[in-house]
Amino acid sequence: MQKRNKQGLSRSLERDFCIRLLILCCTLFVQEKLFAQHSPFIMVLGTAQDGGYPHIGCNRTCCTAAWKQTTQQRYVVSLALVDPIEKQWWLVEATPDIKAQLHLFQEQTKGKYPFLPKGILLTHAHMGHYTGLMQLGREALSSKGVEVYVLPKMAKFLENNGPWSQLVQLNNITLVSIDTNQLIKLSDQWQFRAMTVPHRDEFSETAGFSMIKKDKRYLFIPDTDKWDKMTKPIQDLVKQHDLSFLDATFYSADELSYRNIQEVPHPFVTETMQMIPAAIASKVCFIHFNHTNPLLWDKTVKDQVRKQGFLLAEQAKAY
Repeated sequence: MQKRNKQGLSRSLERDFCIRLLILCCTLFVQEKLFAQHSPFIMVLGTAQDGGYPHIGCNRTCCTAAWKQTTQQRYVVSLALVDPIEKQWWLVEATPDIKAQLHLFQEQTKGKYPFLPKGILLTHAHMGHYTGLMQLGREALSSKGVEVYVLPKMAKFLENNGPWSQLVQLNNITLVSIDTNQLIKLSDQWQFRAMTVPHRDEFSETAGFSMIKKDKRYLFIPDTDKWDKMTKPIQDLVKQHDLSFLDATFYSADELSYRNIQEVPHPFVTETMQMIPAAIASKVCFIHFNHTNPLLWDKTVKDQVRKQGFLLAEQAKAY
């Protein structure tokens, strides 16, 4: 009898221990989920160069599959900076795909945030980076006072050229002119600083952004001419950030044989990989892929780049 009682007590203690362990695991899981919900993050809303993917008028190998399968199509490069505590978010770049990208953000976040971002950060006046502003005008959404953060030349361009000037006059957007010496506070969770980068500045200067949350720093330079023209070495900038979204317009000089590539200078991915030390390769996330770039559609090339430690930006993924 005493032996059976001891066995029963032992089983009872084991059962109690298992229950307590299960409760502890569940508690830790819930705490982890709650923490994740309150941690600011970046979501990629587009990865393609200004013309999107597939590209207008392209029936070559690079775009054939994407014309047939919508799952392979990609929007023009754009990011969302998300603050789950204040339930606000900011859009980086207003692309020609802005309508679909706002919808994508709502889908991915299950409608927990306002439809419109609290503000928009623009890098420069090339078609893939600002022309989505037209969707905020009276012919479409007719928004009210959406803050648009721009460097001075970009501000003047929007103020003095139609149809963008009408957006300003009708208060669809409110321009916030910034400079490269400013650290701009968006919320308690997000702040950013702009820098100028060398690019084809026909209408405005070109900005890159250092985007900062409490525990991480992100770099965003989707467009530049060549890294060796930068004021600060790209290797140093990558070291100073936890993750860098860098210009990957072209993989190599071979892919644009039908056009003078000197008219659209960009650092080749092959060049960038040679410049970035292997020890910090995992801090680089390539983005802004031209439709000719095999990193959009060639698994073998993608695998080769990933094997060297580099990342490839993925649409709808949070970082």
